[in-house]
Amino acid sequence: MRDMKSGRQEAIRRLLRTRTVSTQEELGELLAREGYDVTQATLSRDLASLGAMRVSLPSGGTVYALETAPPPPGEERLASLGELVLEVDDNELLVVVRTRPGAAGAVALALDNARLPDVLGSLAGDDTIFVAPARGRPTRALGKRLKGLFGKGEGS
Repeated sequence: MRDMKSGRQEAIRRLLRTRTVSTQEELGELLAREGYDVTQATLSRDLASLGAMRVSLPSGGTVYALETAPPPPGEERLASLGELVLEVDDNELLVVVRTRPGAAGAVALALDNARLPDVLGSLAGDDTIFVAPARGRPTRALGKRLKGLFGKGEGS
């Protein structure tokens, strides 16, 4: 079994460009046919690393697709993902970012990769991200900053 990361990721790129892939399970099965034995966690990391996103089809349903250009670095990447962000809210502990269904992973990865000094880290579900502020950073200020970075009003 081949397990080299670069070869596996190239196979994922090729499969997503040449086939309609609706689920990670389906992608895992296609990779297994090519000799790549991957766990769901590895597949999720690879998809996030490649910038793969779930996109809606006009006929209904969703599929995985790759961005056509390489993702911009840091804060520029956050601005480019602003259309996926629906709402940013905060309380005394966390900032909550609500996204379009299936987009939270890509947005959280971009947020973590931006290495913002006021962000300790993030945890993503399907359409919700919990963002923990760095020690001593007020959540209200972080919420305003994220709104600005995502082009959602305050802070922009």
